Amino acid sequence: MNHPICVDARNSFCPGPLMELIAAMKLAQIGDELEVLSTDQGSAHDIPEWIHKVGHELIDTHEENGVYHIRVRKKK
Repeated sequence: MNHPICVDARNSFCPGPLMELIAAMKLAQIGDELEVLSTDQGSAHDIPEWIHKVGHELIDTHEENGVYHIRVRKKK
């Protein structure tokens, strides 16, 4: 199993984490998993919403010690 591409956006505020994910998505290959690390609570809502809107796959989202872990898969 491949490790997901880590997008460390901790201490970045909205829309920073989403912008960092979009930049990483452009470099990723179809099928790649990316994991965003964010301390911005808005990311837990904004990123899954964007993923759904553009047609990628949300794998998992959870919060651990104030850090949101959002795993996605590039679908196109």
